[in-house]
Amino acid sequence: MNETLPPCPQCAGAYTYEMGALLVCPECAHEWSPATAGAEEATNAGRVVKDAVGNVLSDGDTVTVVKTLKVKGSPNGIKAGTKVRGIRLITDGVDGHDIDCKVDGFGAMQLKSSVVKKA
Repeated sequence: MNETLPPCPQCAGAYTYEMGALLVCPECAHEWSPATAGAEEATNAGRVVKDAVGNVLSDGDTVTVVKTLKVKGSPNGIKAGTKVRGIRLITDGVDGHDIDCKVDGFGAMQLKSSVVKKA
């Protein structure tokens, strides 16, 4: 068994395993083909995403939210200074959102790179 399996492209979980020809994440139940994962990285390789102060972001970085964000369905939003670990850059985000991540206390969501700073 290959001990260097890539993290889940959906949730960045490290506990992926092989099931036949697919890779599976036990944390979010995402299944993907290893060939598809390589193609995703190739499409993201040509694109440069910068944070609010101009630092280049990459998959797996830790970022800090620079301003308080309102979240639908939550009485209080994400406060400035909240650290977000293990981000994933995406190309098909809605309304300019280009970071996919998990925020503690809120769960999975998408953020804009203009509201985060590389930690």
